[in-house]
Amino acid sequence: LRLVAVLKAILEGEKAAVLKRDHHLPLSFHRRQEELKFSLGLQRLQHRIREIQALRDGSAASLQLNLPDPQLKAEAKPPESELPTLILEAMKELELAKQQVLKRIQIWKRQQQLAGNGALFEENLAPLQKRCESLVEVYFQLHQQVMAASAELGAELLPRLLERFNEVLSSLVKR
Repeated sequence: LRLVAVLKAILEGEKAAVLKRDHHLPLSFHRRQEELKFSLGLQRLQHRIREIQALRDGSAASLQLNLPDPQLKAEAKPPESELPTLILEAMKELELAKQQVLKRIQIWKRQQQLAGNGALFEENLAPLQKRCESLVEVYFQLHQQVMAASAELGAELLPRLLERFNEVLSSLVKR
């Protein structure tokens, strides 16, 4: 019994030290900061998608114009390398947003495990579900833009992008 009492005192001391270290800012502050970071990332990603669509629309409009001077046609057409660069940047941002969602899911799972030991646990899954749904919505918008621009991307870039898209979606679904 004495050994149990000593271990209990040690564990209570460690628990107090952990709570003291992490309670300098309220949990809601950390969660709010994380939510803002995620929503900013999604807004950046949506902006990239609009840029891609505008670039695609601009190149299609310049091809439809019947400009008499070939030099004017070349000036009206956007650079070929700009579209793949924008798509790759958007893909990186999509993967970063996916990592944030997966991190939040992992935190939720760990909190659920700790709740079995008596820790406080917020069971509300609505914010996590909203994150997943908004990420999947942006995923499909970007995927649609990539498929629409597949002719401009080339035979070697498109399969790599599609593979990355599949990895993002499968990791979200599996977790």
